[in-house]
Amino acid sequence: MPWRPVLALIGACGLVAAAAIYLLTPRYGAERKTAAPDVTADVATPAGQYRFAYPVLVSIGVLDSATRMGFLLFLPFVLTAKGASLPTIGLALTLVFAGGAAGKLVCALIGARIGAIATVWLTEGLTAVVIAALLPLPLEAALVLLPVLGIALNGTSSVLYGSVPNLVAAERRARAFSIFYTGTIGSGAIAPALYGVVGDLLGVPSALLVVAGVVTLTLPLSLALRPALARR
Repeated sequence: MPWRPVLALIGACGLVAAAAIYLLTPRYGAERKTAAPDVTADVATPAGQYRFAYPVLVSIGVLDSATRMGFLLFLPFVLTAKGASLPTIGLALTLVFAGGAAGKLVCALIGARIGAIATVWLTEGLTAVVIAALLPLPLEAALVLLPVLGIALNGTSSVLYGSVPNLVAAERRARAFSIFYTGTIGSGAIAPALYGVVGDLLGVPSALLVVAGVVTLTLPLSLALRPALARR
């Protein structure tokens, strides 16, 4: 089949799966608090001192997911301009995805040692630098950097997911995770269309620099989480 019908078929399967999940999963009432006291229950409540922390965390996740999908959108065009063939582009994507798979574990271990804020600065800063560095580098050097970029691109999410329970009271965690996943996955779905418009207006190299610039917005946002995570 041509790629357009295949893509439409995948999208239709996603809609069917979403409808099936909604119709077939059981409905639960309000979550009940556990009998035993939870030491994290007062960390963040809507009326609490750190009520801003969870929305900030979601914002970081949204920007991180948008960066990942925006980069993947432009990568084949960048490599083609460097003379890459179709099999080479497939290899490049494999390197990114392999690095991303390793990044889940690597960044979780790093986060356990240096903390969530430092890990976000490390991974998001590395993401911005490597994306910008890919533009002037020759094809071979770019391929070498792609697994490193995959680790940084995909590893941040592990730290962000793990921070959700630390910022939300126990009885609100299920809803908090659902909002977090909806925001991050939704931004990943919308980002290619938005960055595509930027690419049409500015060209691929400039659009990729915009992607690198947007991800740096997560750095000051992460600092806003420090008081809440330090209290936890």
